[in-house]
Amino acid sequence: MRHLIKRRNIAVRLLCGALFFSVGFCGRMAGQTSTGSLDISVHVTATGGRPEPVRQFTLYVLTKSFADISNEVDNGASLPTRDKFIDDLKVSAKLKDWMKGHEVMDLTAPDLDKVVTPDDIVSIPEFLEAYQKSNSGGVTTGMPTPKFHEADKESTPEKYEKARQDYFAAMKKFIQSHPSTVSGMELELAGVNPKLAWDKLHAEHKRKVMQLSPETAQSKYLAGKTDTDLEGHAMITGLRPGNYWLSSLGMDGTSGDRRLRWDVPVTVQAGQATRVDLTNVNGTDLNSAIP
Repeated sequence: MRHLIKRRNIAVRLLCGALFFSVGFCGRMAGQTSTGSLDISVHVTATGGRPEPVRQFTLYVLTKSFADISNEVDNGASLPTRDKFIDDLKVSAKLKDWMKGHEVMDLTAPDLDKVVTPDDIVSIPEFLEAYQKSNSGGVTTGMPTPKFHEADKESTPEKYEKARQDYFAAMKKFIQSHPSTVSGMELELAGVNPKLAWDKLHAEHKRKVMQLSPETAQSKYLAGKTDTDLEGHAMITGLRPGNYWLSSLGMDGTSGDRRLRWDVPVTVQAGQATRVDLTNVNGTDLNSAIP
């Protein structure tokens, strides 16, 4: 009887041990198969050439596309609107209103004469001064000359204002009769032209976005990263199942005349290695975007 009880106790302990081992083994197996991986190859093909591996190239797995991250940074950066920029210019209020209404930022554009009217020239101080300078020095004959002086503004204001209005009326009539005299006045507007400052503001903003976007991607949306080997191959393991983007974060993979960047959507499945080929087909060629 004791012998039977002893054998039963041994059997119970063996069964419990087997169950414990089974639970632990299954738990470990479940942990191993609950993640997936990316099996990546990166190749760039130059024009007329063969695919070349992109070696020692860092790739990033992001939870948000790099393009959307850049837009997020762009929207969050402080860039004044066009109207706000114009409001802050040190020019006359009339010129500011004209620039807003005509959506013109470059006052030295060769076709400015096709946009500016005689009324604009006589009513906007900067335009009138530029027109006078471009037609001075005997270049244009018959152009009206002002018969009022600033000193008369205080002593004889009515006479001053009448002479001033007569001059504007005569100047407007002259411009209407000689439209070719408007051409060239844009060269005299370089001193008040805001185009260079506007372009510089946007260039600095673009550099700021290009600098902050990779930093934001790695600090907020990074799920993993890896470097390619000498064959252009890389693996990223331990990724939770889901949708990701495989990105070069603005870095270029090059071969000959091709400069490629990638921001490719990928799907990771549990227990599987998803194959991803980064090539000319799914990359953005920077050289082709250069005019």
